[in-house]
Amino acid sequence: MGRRAKFTEDDFLDAALRLVASGGVRAATVSAIGSTLGAPSGSVYHRFASMELLLARLWIRSVRRYHVGLIEALEGDDTIAAALHMVRWSREHLDEATVLLLYRAEELAATWPDELGEQLNTLNSAAIAASIAHGERRYGRSDKVFRDRLALAIADIPFAVCRRHLVHGNPPPADADDIVADLCRHVLGSIPQEDT
Repeated sequence: MGRRAKFTEDDFLDAALRLVASGGVRAATVSAIGSTLGAPSGSVYHRFASMELLLARLWIRSVRRYHVGLIEALEGDDTIAAALHMVRWSREHLDEATVLLLYRAEELAATWPDELGEQLNTLNSAAIAASIAHGERRYGRSDKVFRDRLALAIADIPFAVCRRHLVHGNPPPADADDIVADLCRHVLGSIPQEDT
């Protein structure tokens, strides 16, 4: 019977998350991750074939965690809650929000590991499907004009509001909720009629 591993995959990802959030991608080295955990550097490579694989898995995990609440709000047909999800999630998960909103996937893993290519290609599929279904149920729209407006309201605006605070290491302030909600209402209240 083999010995049980002292550190889980999530332990390594959490260590990398803290390092990237506080010092940027270059701070997440094998030795720094090992040191953060109190583990030998070799244990990092025992779990992950490369740093690119570790950072790519960190990105995927963070996106999936973010999507849980977003999809829940969309399935509940609450557009404002969907728009506010990024702001509130950023406050509660500052390190993950920092990694997701300040670094693109290709900045974390310059060479995306081949074995994760399909996961990256389908990473946003459930959120996109939930968004389209939400538009059809709530607004009776799923055309491109509407989808672009909805993406602006629930993704682009909250991203811009959050990013300007995260870049300084701060969570979005309380008034960010009102700003995002007001802009969401404005964008969706001014949707042009669907072309016939």
